[in-house]
Amino acid sequence: MRLLGRAFLTVSLAVAMTATVAGPAKSEFAVRSLIMGGGSLISQPRTLGAASQSMGDAVTAWNANAGEAAIAACISPINDPLHESRMYAMTHVAIHDALNAIDRRSRPYAFDGRVTRRTSATAAVATAARDVLVPVLGELPNPPFPPECGAAGIASVEADYAAALAAIPDGLAKSRGIEVGAAAAAAILALRASDGSDTEMLDFDYPQGTQPGEYLFTPGFDFAFAPGWADVSPFVLRDSSQFRAPPPYAVTSRKYTKDFDEVKRLGGDDITTPSERTDDQTEMALFWVESAPLQWNRIARTVSAGEHLDMWESARLFGLLNMALTDGYIGSFETKYLYNYWRPVTAIQLAATDGNPDTEADPTWTPLVPTPPIPDHDSAHSVEGGAAAQVLRRFFRSDRISFETCSLTLPAGSTCDDADPVLRSYGSFTQAEKENGVSRILVGFHFRNAVDDGIKHGRRIGSRAVRLFLRPVR
Repeated sequence: MRLLGRAFLTVSLAVAMTATVAGPAKSEFAVRSLIMGGGSLISQPRTLGAASQSMGDAVTAWNANAGEAAIAACISPINDPLHESRMYAMTHVAIHDALNAIDRRSRPYAFDGRVTRRTSATAAVATAARDVLVPVLGELPNPPFPPECGAAGIASVEADYAAALAAIPDGLAKSRGIEVGAAAAAAILALRASDGSDTEMLDFDYPQGTQPGEYLFTPGFDFAFAPGWADVSPFVLRDSSQFRAPPPYAVTSRKYTKDFDEVKRLGGDDITTPSERTDDQTEMALFWVESAPLQWNRIARTVSAGEHLDMWESARLFGLLNMALTDGYIGSFETKYLYNYWRPVTAIQLAATDGNPDTEADPTWTPLVPTPPIPDHDSAHSVEGGAAAQVLRRFFRSDRISFETCSLTLPAGSTCDDADPVLRSYGSFTQAEKENGVSRILVGFHFRNAVDDGIKHGRRIGSRAVRLFLRPVR
């Protein structure tokens, strides 16, 4: 299975970064797409999959275009969901505000403009998206992303933009659309210019714990990933600590022992470490390794098409979704680096030293996918699922909407890009939210308490986004 190649060491919630098999070194560190199997630093051309593309209007088309650009720029489907989520949020805020300058249906976020309705909405959407995506992709952190990653993403955007404008008849309406789209993009770029997202991504000097339960670098890494992300300015939260999760369990508690035994039993790689996972659970684990922003936007496109949203409704949906997803990472990273709790792989390998007589060590225990170099509690991937599902529930005023979706992190032949992709089906947003969370136990990344607290954390962020931002005015 390509996903489990020994060259790969995943780096975040759905982040993957690679090092040499002998172990990472600062000079050798490189980003690669986990799916590619370790070739060029530049992602090969990909599609988001037929099951993911619901291009009923310019807004959903540019949502898919942004995902394509993220893949081309090496930050997706697994490498850096932090910058990916921020990029999507900024793009969709600009799109939302541009459309609402043409026809005010909901409150703007960054750009409060008014233009005549004789303005091309399609040109406004395309320009708002392009004028955010290009500069943001040009500012990806190096390290870990070399300049050619951003350049590939920009080329993808520029090609989509040229095609979009070519399809719009020349004239005053088109010119006005371009003008208002550019103004909306400029407003959100200015607002986020000093938001802290230029924080160091790879901290080789991060202090490791000395006591049982304290975070240690995970196997294969000699750094912590993005410990400063908690200081990035949120979109909808008052601050990153607003809905902070409760502390993790004490390592000598019965609840901890129960969670320890569960992930130890289910999360192994079935090569070095036997696992009791079923085949369906293994598929579930790998399916949700994909970037949460990429997957939840795919789901939102599918559902928005099924619910026949117009451009303005889609703009509000994707604006709320992506602001909540961005703040999910910001809030979770604040929680993670505050509690600084060890990961299951560390806990299981060092259980002989934890002071808990009911935990049994396995010094060679190996998770299904290598563990990201970030503290355990809470699970950011679960926060993302909770935030996304709550936005979708609140926006559509229903939980029970059925959908199916694909993934880019399944084995070859099963992904969105393949002729016969695996599609997982859900009868509600809650079902997907729960499966997304449980996948982090099955892949060996998290204790159940981190998952459960993460979902609750995310739901509170999602509720705040829908309650207070981009509110309908009619």
